Amino acid sequence: MDINSKTIWITGASSGIGEAVAMHYAALGHTIILSARRQTELERVADTCQTLGGKCYILPLDLADLKHPETLVQEALAFSGKIDVLVNNGGITQRSLAAETSTEVVRKIMEVNFFGQVALSSALVPHFIKAGGGQFAVLSSLTGIFGYGLRSTYAASKHALHGYFESLAIENFKHNIHVTMVCPGRILTNISINAVNGDGTNYGKLDEGQKNGVDAVTCAKKIVRAIDRKKREVLIGKMDLLMVYFKRYVPSLFFKIVVRLDPTK
Repeated sequence: MDINSKTIWITGASSGIGEAVAMHYAALGHTIILSARRQTELERVADTCQTLGGKCYILPLDLADLKHPETLVQEALAFSGKIDVLVNNGGITQRSLAAETSTEVVRKIMEVNFFGQVALSSALVPHFIKAGGGQFAVLSSLTGIFGYGLRSTYAASKHALHGYFESLAIENFKHNIHVTMVCPGRILTNISINAVNGDGTNYGKLDEGQKNGVDAVTCAKKIVRAIDRKKREVLIGKMDLLMVYFKRYVPSLFFKIVVRLDPTK
């Protein structure tokens, strides 16, 4: 085995950013563990990754119903004997007003985007400590930095990830455990198509912003580079990145701008 080869575990690996990150790591010759709900799609991604030169394993899981995370970690470790990086990429978004979003939808989004990620990551920490280190890459969003229309619970789940994983990084710095928070803006994936409305039905539309966003392959390259450099945070986007700096340095201007934007575009 190549001593420089890493084992990368990726959730939400059946499409979009997760699939693109898996293919990028595979092309570099690393070992990939692919996780998501859809077995057939995982097999498709695995076939592509193996063609690119990576060794792939499939470990299906549902972040909305993660009852035994410790067992999943042991199953993942059994593939190659180690995990160097967990890319917490699985997630779901919404397109609904806060006042029109059912409690069931709020809970589902938080379960997938926050509780599922936390359960899996906390179960992996003891292995990282025993191995002398490891890294979490956490797919947040620009809405993990500022709120935005029609995304109240999505934004809340991403904000929660920042608080949790910053604390985890502080607690485990002495164990050589690193956290990279990845904050994409508009990326050309199916995330808006797979979004849920306030009543839990499928949104089913490709937002104009998504259509004109950064392509997933470019996004994946930036993510892998940030992980390799152990960056604490990486922002990925186009003009939408300006909103981060308005929020941080001129919050009054940020608010004046954001209330005028159409969140469906």
